[in-house]
Amino acid sequence: MLRKLGLCVPLLLAACDQTADKPPPQPAPPAVEVVAATQRDVPIYREWVGTLDGMVNAEIRAQVTGYLVKQNYREGDLVRKGQLLYEIDPRTFQAAVDAAKSSLAREEAELITARLELERIRRLLPQNAVSVRDRDAAVGRESTAAADVLTAKASLQKAQLDLAFTRIVSPIDGIAGISKAQLGNLVGPGTGDAVLTTVSKVNPIRVYISISEQEYLAFNRANPSGSDGRGTGMELILADNSLHSERGQVYFADRQVDSRTGAILLATLFPNPGNLLRPGQFARVRAMTRIQPAAVLVPQRAVTELQGMAQLAVVKPDNTVEFRKVRTGERVGSQWVIDQGLRSGERVIVEGIQKVRPGMPVQPQPYQAPPETPPPVSGASRPG
Repeated sequence: MLRKLGLCVPLLLAACDQTADKPPPQPAPPAVEVVAATQRDVPIYREWVGTLDGMVNAEIRAQVTGYLVKQNYREGDLVRKGQLLYEIDPRTFQAAVDAAKSSLAREEAELITARLELERIRRLLPQNAVSVRDRDAAVGRESTAAADVLTAKASLQKAQLDLAFTRIVSPIDGIAGISKAQLGNLVGPGTGDAVLTTVSKVNPIRVYISISEQEYLAFNRANPSGSDGRGTGMELILADNSLHSERGQVYFADRQVDSRTGAILLATLFPNPGNLLRPGQFARVRAMTRIQPAAVLVPQRAVTELQGMAQLAVVKPDNTVEFRKVRTGERVGSQWVIDQGLRSGERVIVEGIQKVRPGMPVQPQPYQAPPETPPPVSGASRPG
């Protein structure tokens, strides 16, 4: 038995030596998903945060001082021009009108008397029954009486205006806001309740955006048909990321650029059917600023950032990986424009970048892109 074991040991040792000399099997190249860079003309969009405001915002104020006795509108309702909103206690003002009418009647009677006296003196003057001095005094009394009548008429007109101001009406069609005064409050100039409410015309509605001087110049060059790009379709993206149904246009640009920020204020107009949009809302205004010809595009997922630089993992014709620094441009939907460092048709890795190293062979497979989720956000911060 020992002799048999002695014969087996050399055989086993020889087999182990042969196994140690054989190299271990190489792992299969990792599978990655790739896509070829495309090239086409793409529209470049910009987005700005905008603040909504009424086309006209009319502050409703009491022009006379008195106690508020009636509110004739429902807060938040659409009111028409001339519609009665508030009533101030009119009794004091009605009494002032009656007193002014009485004063006017008295002054008119005085004027009639002065005129009759002047006519009588003029008839007697040729007969030397009165003196020239009497005539001159009569002329003065008649003129004074006529001036007093004019003063009384003006006083009556003011009293009637004050009485009319006790009925406060809307100067425009628009949405009436919350009432800032309650029934029984003393309102009017010099009181705490100077502004009773605000009526805003919201169709169309203004959207104010602040753009840089460079964007302003580029926008005007891209829209030479009208001053400030009037007539250019603009989109409004609301707070819930929904797209407003109506396109807008530039209304006007402020007269100057803010020297502190280098920005200029732009007012845009959007139709507002149903009065959905209200002053004070925030939204994003989106507009096409230019067309970039022959832009090279890759999916955003293919671009990675390393120490502030953008890079791509490029699969070369021999299926090995090359990491390449690139310069990114604008974001277009779910893709980046590559301004420098990549040619159209070159394959880039979209999925599986974390599994590869420079020079490593890979098994490229077609990338299955997920459906895009609108709306695209343009002009965002970009790597590189």
